[in-house]
Amino acid sequence: MKNEKYVILCIDDDEDVLLSLRMVLENNGYSVLDARSGEEGLAIYKKEHPDFIIVDLMMESIDAGKNFAKELRLLGNTAPVFMLSSAGDSLVQNVDFSELGLEGVFQKPVDTRALLATLKTKLKRTS
Repeated sequence: MKNEKYVILCIDDDEDVLLSLRMVLENNGYSVLDARSGEEGLAIYKKEHPDFIIVDLMMESIDAGKNFAKELRLLGNTAPVFMLSSAGDSLVQNVDFSELGLEGVFQKPVDTRALLATLKTKLKRTS
């Protein structure tokens, strides 16, 4: 938490996705950090320790999001981590996200109401 606001780290290589997430989150009282790669996201995570993390599954490499999540586990992350994916519902059925330390998946385009409801629920548990 920073300045009485929860800090959300959004990681995606699509500038439009980051902009739309930023607009929704800031308009609803959250502080937003963003990164355009898993590597940049990891550096920000280590410095800022965000309260919630949203990471794209496929960025600079096909498994960038999964690799980022694995690194977070090794670092002992306790913030909720959600994967952002445009790969479709079949991905959710075929991958055990809990093994990666993920709490769930948001499909692109992100349903704003679902995102905000998830944040409210998950951040209430951690505060």
